[in-house]
Amino acid sequence: MKKSLLALTVLGAFAGTAFAQTNVTVYGLVDAGITAQSGGAAGSELKLATGVQSGNRLGFKGSEDLGGGLKANFQLESGFNLDNGTSGQGGTLFGRQAWVGLSGSFGAVGLGRQYTPLFVAVDSIDPFETGLNGATTNLMYVGGVRANNSITYSTPAMGGFSANLLYGLGEVPGDTGANRNIGFSVGYANGPVKVVLAYENQADATNTAKNKATFLGGTYDFGVLKLHAAYETEKLDIAGADFRDYMLGVSAPVGGGTVLASYIQKKDRVTGSDAGGKQFAIGYTYPLSKRTNLYTSYARINNDSQGQNTVCDASNCGGPTTAPNPGNNSNAFSVGIRHTF
Repeated sequence: MKKSLLALTVLGAFAGTAFAQTNVTVYGLVDAGITAQSGGAAGSELKLATGVQSGNRLGFKGSEDLGGGLKANFQLESGFNLDNGTSGQGGTLFGRQAWVGLSGSFGAVGLGRQYTPLFVAVDSIDPFETGLNGATTNLMYVGGVRANNSITYSTPAMGGFSANLLYGLGEVPGDTGANRNIGFSVGYANGPVKVVLAYENQADATNTAKNKATFLGGTYDFGVLKLHAAYETEKLDIAGADFRDYMLGVSAPVGGGTVLASYIQKKDRVTGSDAGGKQFAIGYTYPLSKRTNLYTSYARINNDSQGQNTVCDASNCGGPTTAPNPGNNSNAFSVGIRHTF
């Protein structure tokens, strides 16, 4: 009996030590809503949409204290569709994020599938946070959102300034430049002011064309409301496109929730193309608790004569049936619920 008690004591002490040294969190988000969409080439559609405000996910993240201020970190995040239970991101197991790295007084380094600095910058300025029907990404370029085979470095915050760098290896034998992704962002956040500059350069599989984008955005919080503004240049040689994008938005606390609104204009600079458009969007989120909120949003895109830009949300976007015919408008209205855990 004494030996058994001693064994249990030793085992308990060992488990307690392991728990103290390793911190692992299981987390997730579930989001579903009803969306009515019109303007698509195949006609109007009413559907149970999954991940309207934010993409559904199940994730694991953790860190281990290595001593001397150094930590080992990891994050594995899987996306899924709540309406039918299928995997998101084309069925990739950890399609949202999959990386491991180190952090300390020098900043943080990550290796794996990670968000690009351009997407993070756009998401941080958009009043809709690249979700709901008013997502800035309906008209503004964010590339692939995530980069495979990427190496990232984030500086520590210094007087409100910070920077992020990304190098995505193309992994094409014989050509280190093919499929390569290079990106960075520089930001400043202090009190009510936030400003961020981001850049991305993505090569195609043969290294003969590149997509380049430069984004400049900022917010100013007046307390009673927050102003959002952004400007972006898109030089998309892979598709032969050249755009200038402008966004002006606002978010404000109203009735216990938050009102969101934005206007975006996409100007086509290619002679004879005329593939731009204008988006008007409004939304409202209302918290039922710290983890659960209701939402509603409406957006309309008035396309230029050759534009086929589509009103999308965080997870649901175009295709041959939902994209409008050239020059036609796109509309969507959604109402739903989001819960985080």
